[in-house]
Amino acid sequence: MSDQSIIRIGKEVMALQEDSDLSLAVACRDSDLRNVRAMIIGPPDTPYEFGFFEFALKFSRDYPRKSPNVTCTTTNSGTCRFNPNIYSNGKVCLSILGTWRGERGEEWSAAQGLESILLSIQSLMSGNPYENEPGFEDANGPNDKKNQKDYVQKIRHETLRVSIILRLEQFLGTRSDPLELLRHNQCNPTEDIDMDGSDEQPAPYEPFKDLCKRRFLWYYDTYLATARKGKEEVTDGQPFARMPFEGGNNSMDGRFCYGELIKRLVDIKATLDAETAGWAAEGAAAKAKEATVAVNLARQFEQSVEAFKRDGMPHNIELENGNPFAWVVTYFGKPMTNLDGGLFRFRLMLSPRFPQEQPRARFETPIFHQRISADGTPCYGVKFRKRDDVRSHIEAIIEALEEENPPYDPRTMVHPEAHKLYWGSQEDRKLYNRKLRRLVQQSME
Repeated sequence: MSDQSIIRIGKEVMALQEDSDLSLAVACRDSDLRNVRAMIIGPPDTPYEFGFFEFALKFSRDYPRKSPNVTCTTTNSGTCRFNPNIYSNGKVCLSILGTWRGERGEEWSAAQGLESILLSIQSLMSGNPYENEPGFEDANGPNDKKNQKDYVQKIRHETLRVSIILRLEQFLGTRSDPLELLRHNQCNPTEDIDMDGSDEQPAPYEPFKDLCKRRFLWYYDTYLATARKGKEEVTDGQPFARMPFEGGNNSMDGRFCYGELIKRLVDIKATLDAETAGWAAEGAAAKAKEATVAVNLARQFEQSVEAFKRDGMPHNIELENGNPFAWVVTYFGKPMTNLDGGLFRFRLMLSPRFPQEQPRARFETPIFHQRISADGTPCYGVKFRKRDDVRSHIEAIIEALEEENPPYDPRTMVHPEAHKLYWGSQEDRKLYNRKLRRLVQQSME
């Protein structure tokens, strides 16, 4: 049973990693498959929008006969109850986990697995989580309507502050208030990595650190818009309203401070941009030392140039000052599309810690596109097994740029204005096309 459960867990983790779902991520150490970390990115159009919510799953030897133990670790040191079903102590109340009484057929079965658990938790993150509390499903009295609005507002605020801002400040080491950061660190326990007997302080196991940084760059404009809207709706310093089902240590208390959150979002963006820019200098030093990663990237560059020629792709790739950590791509617009005739240049910056830190791309030529943020950051995905192949990243960016009939996916909303027009009315789509064509024409001048 033990060996079979390990095989089952490994297969489920691998399947989720290979999946292109933009809202779920899982990771575990090869030596400890029974302890899985999961990240759920909050669903669009909810107060959890694009927040980073982490969970720890512990699988027993009886899995899949028995469900794993699941704990939410995004609780701000046990002080933040993000949902009626996600307690401040990390408990997740779900019938399939056996932590809540459910209807017949809703309990755990061996046919369920890691993905079904994460999707069930994600479904709790709705547009009106107030209704998740038993007895409040159909509450529609005057007080309930006000409570629903107040509840959404404070969850939206704490999603920004705790799950996004504090997390990124922790990763970047920029938080000026050590007490707040200490509380955040305490609520996000990490497993120490074996340092082979070294006396140095063990590094924490942070499998989603790079993912959160890259997704922050995707969704930065949305975060900023959310904070600015919140600042218009509530007064800074105004206390959170306590809900009827909250009490004791199982609540979400605090005060609104959207003005401060806006400043912190801007600071995080600037720090991330500076970090990315610093990779070139780090890379040049790695090249001078003939580091393995530098040699590998130089070889990949040569192979990519040859592959583009062989496949007849018109795009040009070059290294900036011969630095294999700074690739510059000139993209030629695809004929018979809105990009026809365009000449767009984007930069692909690579970290000396590649592929643990994934490439960061930025279009230098202005472009109005629903998959490219206002500052030029493209939203694209690469298969897990191809993450260490730089050419796959370039091809994925081009594929996202040229996709003619994409399925509607609000998780790709990295340019709110372009996204709204692209998926709006027929007139909206015409305006989108005009804006895109205008910049295509400018790119040729």
